Amino acid sequence: MSSKIADLLSRLIADVRTRRSRRPALIGVGGAQGSGKSFQCRAYASAHPRTAHFSLDDVYLTRDERRDLAREVHPLCATRGPPGTHDLDLADRTIAELEDPSGEQKVRLPRFDKAHDERAPETDWPMFEGLPEAILIDGWCMGALALDPSELDHPFNALEREEDRDGAWRQMIAARLADDYRTLFEGFDALIYLRAPSWEIVRRWRGQQQEETLGRPLSAQENLALDRFVMHYERITRAMLAGHHSAGWIVHLDEERNVTRIEQR
Repeated sequence: MSSKIADLLSRLIADVRTRRSRRPALIGVGGAQGSGKSFQCRAYASAHPRTAHFSLDDVYLTRDERRDLAREVHPLCATRGPPGTHDLDLADRTIAELEDPSGEQKVRLPRFDKAHDERAPETDWPMFEGLPEAILIDGWCMGALALDPSELDHPFNALEREEDRDGAWRQMIAARLADDYRTLFEGFDALIYLRAPSWEIVRRWRGQQQEETLGRPLSAQENLALDRFVMHYERITRAMLAGHHSAGWIVHLDEERNVTRIEQR
């Protein structure tokens, strides 16, 4: 992992623990798909055993729950990722259990199986025992601010133009960001944002991730499917790249995900 990111995490955790030693530091790490946020958090937790880590990806709604949402709200809700497709109650319960000051807790950390687009069985979730010193949660939209209502009437890309003609899907996303996602993000002691150099590199990074998972290059059809998939994220990702987030620390990355500088806001 990046020593600069590890040093920043250690510094932020130590600062919180100095002020409040009997409650774990709650740190959120945001960043576009492929920016390395999950990798950095996993590596830090591995090197610091009293750190509990899970991702917003790990609390996606189950496939059946997203199918229900697609039927009741909008068909695009079937695709995991955007605000509204996470079980934030599960995230809140997990955080609350980890923060139990008794130190006697045994908490299963959620896990999601992306290969099967389904939440992993609870028996497969790793167990964290005792009071952690820190809780790390990463997520592509971690710290995203509410969307500007005046911009929602205008489709951002082909997906919104062709599959969300009345704007119901993006209105739902905006409402959730302004409500329960905002409440979740405001509960963190510190937020870090790993900033990619451009939207175009985000698409490339996401393709690289998928090729690494498959162990081969993507086919033409798979690339088309990926182009459609990332459109679900484009509006919020571009806004966050432009600074529309609440992170107090911005880690600027180059195209190879190397840290070029760290900015405090």
